[in-house]
Amino acid sequence: MIHSQLSRSTARVLAIALLLAVGGAALADAKKHKKSAKSEDDEQLELVLKWPEPPQTPRIQFVQTYATEEHLGRGPTRRQRLFEFLAGRKPPQSHVYQPMDIEVSDDGRRFYVADFGQLVVFVFDFDTKKVTRIGDARPFARPFGLALDEHENLYVSEQQTARVVVLDREHQPVRIIQHPSLVRLGDLALDRQRGLLYVADPATKYAEQHTVKVFDLEGNLVRSVGQGKGFCRGCLFFPTFIEVDREGNLYVTSTLNSRVDVFDAEGRYLRHFGERGTSFGMFDKPKGVALDSFGNVYVVDSGWSNVQIFNQKGQVLLFFGGRGNYPGLLKNPTGIAIDRDNRIYVADFLNYRVNVYELLNTTAEDSYLDPEAPASAAGSKAGSAGGSGFE
Repeated sequence: MIHSQLSRSTARVLAIALLLAVGGAALADAKKHKKSAKSEDDEQLELVLKWPEPPQTPRIQFVQTYATEEHLGRGPTRRQRLFEFLAGRKPPQSHVYQPMDIEVSDDGRRFYVADFGQLVVFVFDFDTKKVTRIGDARPFARPFGLALDEHENLYVSEQQTARVVVLDREHQPVRIIQHPSLVRLGDLALDRQRGLLYVADPATKYAEQHTVKVFDLEGNLVRSVGQGKGFCRGCLFFPTFIEVDREGNLYVTSTLNSRVDVFDAEGRYLRHFGERGTSFGMFDKPKGVALDSFGNVYVVDSGWSNVQIFNQKGQVLLFFGGRGNYPGLLKNPTGIAIDRDNRIYVADFLNYRVNVYELLNTTAEDSYLDPEAPASAAGSKAGSAGGSGFE
C-alpha cells in the first residue's frame, strides 16, 4: 500500500518534471523564435514615419502605439508565459477598444483614455508600467470627453446620461455636474485660470441649440456659447470637441460645418478656419482639437484620418497621419491631447489604440508663413499621408 502510494507520487512528480522540462524547452524555442521574429519586425519598423517627407525638414515623428500594458514595457512573467504555453493566450483585458478622448497629466507621466465601447477610462502610467481601468465596478454611461484639473481630478462626460462625473486622484466620486439644458454631451475643456468647465453639447439633429455650455466648478451654469444650429458666423453644427488656450479663447470643432470656430473668453465669436473640401486646409469631419506650446492648433479629421496643424492666423502648416493600420497611420481618429513637451496623443478609434507623435525641429518662428502665400499652396491632401507648410 505504502509502496503503491510512493509509486503514484513518484510518477506524478516525474510527470510534472517532464511537463516542466518540455514546457521549458518549448519556451526556450519560442523565446528564440520570438527574438528572431522581433529582429525581423525591428528591421521592418526601421522605417519610422515622419512628416513631411525628405528632403524637407521633418516636423512630426511617430513615436509609439499604446493599447495594453505590454506597450508600457510590462511584459508577461515567466509563470504567465508557461501558462500561455499550456493553455493558450487570451486577449488582455486591459486592451483599449474604442478610444474617444485623451488627457495627459501635467507631469506627462500618465495619460487617460475614455473608452466609449467598454464604458471605462484607462489610465496608462509610465512610472509603474501599469494600466488601470476606471469604471469596472461602476461603468460610465458612454464616456466621451475628459478633462483634468491642477489636482488631477478627472472630469468625464457621459453621453448617455448627459452629465459630467468628477473623480478625485484615487478615482473616487467627488461630484456630478448636470443641467436640464444638457442634451447629449461631447468633449470637455477646463479653463483653470478662470475656474470654468466647458461642455460641448452637439445635442441631436432635431435640436436647435447646438452649443457649448459653460459651468463653474461647482456645477452652476454660467452661459452658453454659440448662436444656435446653422452655418452663420458664430453658429455651430454638431460641436463635438473643444479646447481652451491660455487667454481663455475657446476652439470648437463644428463637425458637420467642417470647420473650427473660435470664441473669446466671454463667448464672443472671433473667427473660424477650415471648410468642407479635399484641399490642404479643408476638412471632412473635424473632431479633436489641441494646441502646442507655440499656440499652433492641431485638428483631427476623422474623415481624412489625419491631423492638420494651423497657426493662429488659420494658415495651414502641415498635416500628418493618413488612413491605414501601419504604426503611425490612423483610422477614423477622434480625440487629441498634447503634453508640455509637445508630444501628441491621438485616439486611433478604428485601430483600437492611441498613437503618440512628437514635434521636431520647430521653433516659434516656424509658425509664420509668407503672408502672400495662399493657404492651399501645398496642394491636395486627399489620399496622401503628408504635406508641409513648415518651409
